Amino acid sequence: MSHSPAGGESRRIPVYPIIIAVILGVLVGHFFPHFGVKVKYAGLVFLNLLFVMVIPLIITSMIMGINGLGDIRHVGSIGLKTVGIYLITTFLATSTGLLLGVIANPGKGMVREANEFPEASYSIVQTPLSGGSILSFNGANLLLPSKINPQSQIVELTDQGAFGLIDPDSRIGKKEIPILKWQDETGKKVEPKLNGTGFRIKANPKKLTAGDILNSFVPRNIIRAMAEENVFPLILFSLAFGGILSTLGLAGKPLLDVINAVNITIIKAVELLMLVAPIGIFGLVAGSIADAELSTAGGFVAEFFRVARYGGAVMGGLLVHAWVSLALILWLVSRRNPFTFARNMIPQTLTAFSTSSSMATLPVSITLAVEKNKISERIANFVLPIGATVNMDGTALYQVVAAMFIAQSYGITLSLSQMLILVLTATIGSIGAAGIPSAGLITLVIVLRSVGLPVEGIGLILSIDWLLDRFRTAVNVWGDVVVASVIDRFEEGYEAEHPVRADMSEAVS
Repeated sequence: MSHSPAGGESRRIPVYPIIIAVILGVLVGHFFPHFGVKVKYAGLVFLNLLFVMVIPLIITSMIMGINGLGDIRHVGSIGLKTVGIYLITTFLATSTGLLLGVIANPGKGMVREANEFPEASYSIVQTPLSGGSILSFNGANLLLPSKINPQSQIVELTDQGAFGLIDPDSRIGKKEIPILKWQDETGKKVEPKLNGTGFRIKANPKKLTAGDILNSFVPRNIIRAMAEENVFPLILFSLAFGGILSTLGLAGKPLLDVINAVNITIIKAVELLMLVAPIGIFGLVAGSIADAELSTAGGFVAEFFRVARYGGAVMGGLLVHAWVSLALILWLVSRRNPFTFARNMIPQTLTAFSTSSSMATLPVSITLAVEKNKISERIANFVLPIGATVNMDGTALYQVVAAMFIAQSYGITLSLSQMLILVLTATIGSIGAAGIPSAGLITLVIVLRSVGLPVEGIGLILSIDWLLDRFRTAVNVWGDVVVASVIDRFEEGYEAEHPVRADMSEAVS
């Protein structure tokens, strides 16, 4: 079986142009933020082009991976190994995060921004054209939090018990907040009095139930799951479809040839797209830095220094996990040189950093793992899509550090048992909410609630969360390929004893 997805010479994915694009993006976004906002659209187009390929790639690569593994009973064995090793690496990540949280004390001496204004008088102005309203308030010394996130925060009128959903498409002013609609505690729409006193900004976490998780795993309509980019059920569907197809022998070969051709075409399209990746990555990085500069008081650098101990603890933990825990696994278990392996994956790391998406990085991950690091195409097609969905080493580590930071900021001391609960909840939650939109935020809320920490503390970290998200995504995808390398090492003996069936050999080579 050829290591090249197309069975031939592969195009070289640029490395140095991507590195230069990241550096230029940071400089342009910081020093020329207005220009950075404009070039962001080049990055969004690049990101959309990557996402276009993700869903068909997951389906075709999983089906080809299942068929390449041969005996359907072996699929269960390798699946258990894959999930088991992913859980082990995630547990190592959360343990590292806990250790850093204890040693670094990132929330010590943290001055929290005010989010409650009990004495402020307010008025509500209806905006018929948009269907919403504007919350205006008075108070010479009233300062809103430097970063309000409409996706995760809500306004509560404390004297009326009404809650306002913040409009994400409108600009938040110094003395006014655009509101989409008002509702009560149950979510029922209400019309509050137009004047009053006292309001606060609080977290608006989505409630996650066992039914929500089960429904996300097994949707009613697989086409709808594709449209909503709900990846976990697509993996389950592809596993079942590929398993059944593997039992058909020659009767299934024509369909398998078509699926293989689609898979090869997508990989080739990714290789071509990566030739213009520096332009897209420059736009994404410049746009993100520019948005932070223009929306944060004092600019992004000032805001970063305000929470520098927290940001440093997260990035330090990510560095330790990537270059101690995962590197040792790669060296001792997989018997590979971590530095050579990492050098071959540089485009993957930079793509993950710029896009902040494991899914968008998946096509690049598979291409480089197979072509550069010579991981079996069968293993890469099976293990990496699962990892992009359920393996969140970096995210789980950040959640533990964030929980420790919030506890310390509020002057709450966690017991040893509470710390262990943090580690276990973050480890299990990283997989449990894999198919849910905004999984990082939801699982962080679950982690905070597991030990009784205030979910409002999420507001303390929102201002730099977008940047840390890029670093933890890079660690997430690095963990994916490390585990794929380990599985590849474990399965070498099996592949020697169970070569691909003759009727399938042309399709998967």
